Amino acid sequence: AQIAAITQSSGDLILNVDSDTTLAPDVVSKLAHKMRDPAVGAAMGQLKASNQKDTWLTRLIDMEYWLACNEERAAQARFGAVMCCCGPCAMYRRSAMLSLLDQYETQLYRGKPSDFGEDRHLTILMLSAGFRTEYVPSAIAATVVPDTIGIYLRQQLRWARSTFRDTLLALPVLPGLDRYLTLDAIGQNVGQLLLALSVLTGIGQFALTATLPWWTILVIGSMTLVRCSVAAYRARELRFLGFALHTLVNIFLLIPLKAYALCTLS
Repeated sequence: AQIAAITQSSGDLILNVDSDTTLAPDVVSKLAHKMRDPAVGAAMGQLKASNQKDTWLTRLIDMEYWLACNEERAAQARFGAVMCCCGPCAMYRRSAMLSLLDQYETQLYRGKPSDFGEDRHLTILMLSAGFRTEYVPSAIAATVVPDTIGIYLRQQLRWARSTFRDTLLALPVLPGLDRYLTLDAIGQNVGQLLLALSVLTGIGQFALTATLPWWTILVIGSMTLVRCSVAAYRARELRFLGFALHTLVNIFLLIPLKAYALCTLS
């Protein structure tokens, strides 16, 4: 559907919007203003959960989106290299997309067609072609997020496979970008591995010695408290202290799911 729209379009810029996403009235103008620089191939807006107040999970995901946009994407944008311009609200330069269309349409992984995680894949292709990718925090888009654990985990499984695949695709691109982006890519992957090893070591200690791994619990708890406190300060919202719950979701649900995703990339 994307490719059909791109080939039939005639404008200089193309806006990609998910069907369950509502845009603020000024989103198009703000993204288009960022795209005035011909070196910019893509720009994304800030995502929020339109159904934030439905359940505890939607509240958690809304905070997760804020952190992903205003910490991760904002930091990457300082170097003109947002690593994933998210599908719900992203603007692309049509001429750049046309030059990448063959690579985009024939995305393969181990010889098999791979058609999910298209936003991250297209962003990496933009960076590999020498274009900048940007983040515009004032361009607000509200999207529907999963309201049950089952739907959330299915979404996270798709995203995890996409992230692993396209991190491999991005490796040749990283040397041409600022060194921060290499550090960022290493941190996002190694950090999760170290957390998983810490949890497994703690479980092993409990199983073998029948003693609680207090140091592991203390360190993970302290890091969670610092992270949530910084987010609450930056967002000027105390609700971000509640994001501490995401650490439990991460440890007991997302880390095992990401391990499964890594083992089933094909």
